[in-house]
Amino acid sequence: MTVTLSSENTVQRLLIDGTWQQAADAHTYAAHDPFTGEVASRAAAAVPADVVRAVEAAERAFPTWAALAANERRRVLWTVGERLEARADEMAAAITTETGGPAGWGRHNASVLAERFRHAASAVHEALTGEVIPSETPGRTSVAIRKPVGVVACVIPWNAPALLVGNSVPNALAVGNTVVMKASEQTPRTHGLIAECLTEAGLPAGVYNLVTNAPENAPEVVDALIAHPAVRRVHFTGSTLVGRIIAERTAAHLKKAILELGGKAPVLVLADADLDQAVSASAFGAFTHSGQGCLSTERIIVDRAVADEFNRRLALLATTVPFGDPLDPHAVLGPVVGSDTISRLSDLVREAVAAGARLLAGGTPDGPCFAPTVLTGVTQDMRIYREESFGPLVTVITVDGPEEALRVANDNDYWLASAVFTRNIPLAIDLAQRINAGRCHIYGTTLGAEPPMPFGGARNSGYGRPGGRVGLQEFTELQWITIEGPQPPRHPDAE
Repeated sequence: MTVTLSSENTVQRLLIDGTWQQAADAHTYAAHDPFTGEVASRAAAAVPADVVRAVEAAERAFPTWAALAANERRRVLWTVGERLEARADEMAAAITTETGGPAGWGRHNASVLAERFRHAASAVHEALTGEVIPSETPGRTSVAIRKPVGVVACVIPWNAPALLVGNSVPNALAVGNTVVMKASEQTPRTHGLIAECLTEAGLPAGVYNLVTNAPENAPEVVDALIAHPAVRRVHFTGSTLVGRIIAERTAAHLKKAILELGGKAPVLVLADADLDQAVSASAFGAFTHSGQGCLSTERIIVDRAVADEFNRRLALLATTVPFGDPLDPHAVLGPVVGSDTISRLSDLVREAVAAGARLLAGGTPDGPCFAPTVLTGVTQDMRIYREESFGPLVTVITVDGPEEALRVANDNDYWLASAVFTRNIPLAIDLAQRINAGRCHIYGTTLGAEPPMPFGGARNSGYGRPGGRVGLQEFTELQWITIEGPQPPRHPDAE
């Protein structure tokens, strides 16, 4: 079945049970281009009644999709990857318009999502493989099997709108679940294009459903998703503030949530580090997509022996990064999303400088953009020391030796990503094992992910691991089955 939004229809509609539909009250809303301020897209403004219809469609489709042979699910998911690649340029254009990310960022999103669908397709058998467990009862065979949970609700953010679909939807579908995906209010067209690719690939009606909503309707739409009895898993990517609310709501309904939340990623640069590599990786991690990512480098912890030279090189690099109109092929960075982000970043810089920090580069807005910013002399009493900036703003903290570097790195409640730069690999491995983070990259950037690898964090960065084998298992239930031998056990109380 191929369902495509016609070029004449400029409003992104809901996808429910295989058909494109208006919201129940026919209301729509507009998302705006972060750079120009003009309307980027229009979409249906769903209400709870639409959520109920979407979940009911997914519930009806679940038994057939779950019972489908794994190789058939593999074929469909592989085709989704092909359709995503075929429409990568279209998707990149939508991402630029809706998020302000340059074309390269949009193409990267589309490419990563296609690869994650292919990885999920290749893992359809592995995902549901069980095991035989030796029983303590003579003659009994005990097996543990994995099976799909039912309907999965996926709440997707705007900052990497295609890439982050890949952290939940492919795996949920691969193991036989059906999905209701709540699009970001900022990127309805991007998420609509992804929905079109799924339907073009032959996904049966109701297996995947798309809900778009206006920002003011988000709380009631998410509440309706979580509260519906058919929804058995909730995957959320977004801020720690909202993640706590999601966790409370799902706990009230005794449902499992997988939460990908904020970050404050540290990079440790020790005295013997290759500074060229450390500066390059730190700048890439801090400024890519204007720092608007949970994995973005926010803290660079540098040994005093190399701090001055590191600061000089990083500040010089920051001042040479071109930013501006994302449609300009020379622009590496586009705008940040929203004037509130500009205000928040400006306040963080102003407060830090007033308290004694030193501004080495940037620190000022330029229209809807914010210049790549480097602050040094940051101390524990400054807001920027602990708060996630979610912008092109990185702090440099000077320390004496590896142990102090580790202590400062761990002095934060975000446990997501980290990196270590030292030529002493045994020391790097030791630090990596002791750093409070879900991942640590030795001589690498804090950004990036691979489909086979576990992804996730702890504390304020959430819980659950949507990547790799464990990521597939997040969307399954474990069941114990026993088979008695030729001589069944005696049950004295029944004799």
